[in-house]
Amino acid sequence: MTDQRIIIEMGMGNDLHGMDYQKAAARAIEDAIRHSTLPIFQSIDLPSDQMRVKVTVAVQEPDQIDTDALTAGLPRGRASVHAVEGGLNVANPETGDTVVIATAAVEAFLPSQADRWALE
Repeated sequence: MTDQRIIIEMGMGNDLHGMDYQKAAARAIEDAIRHSTLPIFQSIDLPSDQMRVKVTVAVQEPDQIDTDALTAGLPRGRASVHAVEGGLNVANPETGDTVVIATAAVEAFLPSQADRWALE
């Protein structure tokens, strides 16, 4: 059977002055991860390497993203990061700075756990 998604979390990150897409993307991923916890691993004694983690990060210039570096920073599971066009750049005409805003979706998948759960 295919994996089943058990969680999806969204996050937002930015870089205010450096126009650094990598920094904004890392902050968006961190923001998404901070909003979740997965007690299932302790509850049913499931090794975290059973989890597949799919991260999609969106910025205006996805070719500026080092997806391997972002993948290496993820704490658990078999992870992959994909960069797509999205996010937002906001220019400040008074200073010439551009704020980079990134968004991220972090999805976690497990093999079916149907045989480990029972409704009573």
